[in-house]
Amino acid sequence: MAAARLLRIPVVLWDGNVVPGRSVRATARLAGAVAVSDPRTCAALAARRCYETGTPIRDPRSVDRSAARERLGIPPGERLLLVFGGSQAVRRFNAAVTEALPRLVERCGVLHVTGDDGYPEALAAREALPPERRGRYRPVPFLAEEMTAALAAADLVVGRAGSSTLAECAAFALPLVCVPYPHAAGHQRANAEAYAATGAARLVEDEEFDAAALLDASRILEDPPTHLAMSAAARDAARPGAADAVARLVTAAAERASWPDPAAIAAIAAGREVR
Repeated sequence: MAAARLLRIPVVLWDGNVVPGRSVRATARLAGAVAVSDPRTCAALAARRCYETGTPIRDPRSVDRSAARERLGIPPGERLLLVFGGSQAVRRFNAAVTEALPRLVERCGVLHVTGDDGYPEALAAREALPPERRGRYRPVPFLAEEMTAALAAADLVVGRAGSSTLAECAAFALPLVCVPYPHAAGHQRANAEAYAATGAARLVEDEEFDAAALLDASRILEDPPTHLAMSAAARDAARPGAADAVARLVTAAAERASWPDPAAIAAIAAGREVR
């Protein structure tokens, strides 16, 4: 960014965390425009212009829920809990699922992203279930292109608090039980607190997340008013046009055009732009 400033190459800087890291705080003043996921981030940065765009994610608007459930083999009417820990420290999630599994599959189907190391243990836990319940537990080492289908098919998510996880859950109007990763300089906890404040998520501390906490989380599926309220809050928090909003800023920078009006960018991010 310093080199770009010297060469007069325009820069658009994006940060998805509520609390920006040191490198972002140090360099934001060099950017022509900064894009953020939360308005509180702007207040922490010495940026010349700051736009609230949300977090760019895979476009959810063309994904059909029924087709996604059929693709993943989810029976009609089965409530689906999606558990994934992101790229860091999934062992706590895996241990909670393994211990809670016999009771969990009595309540709902479970799609569990285990990571490579946890997959053999998850398969063994599946085989230990009664034969009539095994089909309700679907462990996978990871999800790549199938993640969008998994989110579309799910009814509840247990996951971390990275900006992409929060944005994807919001985009699919999914209630979230959020377990922030405790070793990310506090970024995930700040993200989780801000998102939980919208009503779309419940926050569980990492050290408190175990089989009992997971079973308690699954009760959201048995409480329609709570599930509906959390889903509505997630939908309100969603920024389905975030990628388009950031792209509009990049295009303006590349063309050396006037910077867009913040209200126009906010409308694009919220998916309200008239095309």
